[in-house]
Amino acid sequence: MGKEIERKFLVLRNEWDRNGEGLLYRQGYLSVDKQRVVRVRVVGNQGFITIKGIARGASRDEFEYEIPCPDANQMLDELCIKPLIEKLRYRVEHAGMIWEIDEFKGDNEGLLLAEVELEDENQAVELPRWIGQEVTGDPRYFNSNLVANPYTKWKDKV
Repeated sequence: MGKEIERKFLVLRNEWDRNGEGLLYRQGYLSVDKQRVVRVRVVGNQGFITIKGIARGASRDEFEYEIPCPDANQMLDELCIKPLIEKLRYRVEHAGMIWEIDEFKGDNEGLLLAEVELEDENQAVELPRWIGQEVTGDPRYFNSNLVANPYTKWKDKV
């Protein structure tokens, strides 16, 4: 069984220095059921399908499989709930950990999030200077929820 353990934070724009070019991610959802989500993603020329269970704290079950990129693109275009999630992802090493910073585009333009994957929920994490408020437990920031309630439509942006 796969398990994802990650913490998610807002990024302080005035502190974060974008190094290099981000990698474009296009993703959409075939299901956004409360108990599980099914995501299709294209990164570069690779396609993936991912099934995630309900979040319990910073953990949840996750199963990800590579699929043919043309199939993934067809699912994104024809089957996934709109709008799609589009973002540039940057990978940054800090204190021996890899942080993934997502700069959202399209209907979620303006949102900048950082995630760090952990071995266990109690693992100590040294926060970079550009980390802001933790939003791990806030479902508004789940990518699957950003489809139904895009960031550009929020009235109470942090």
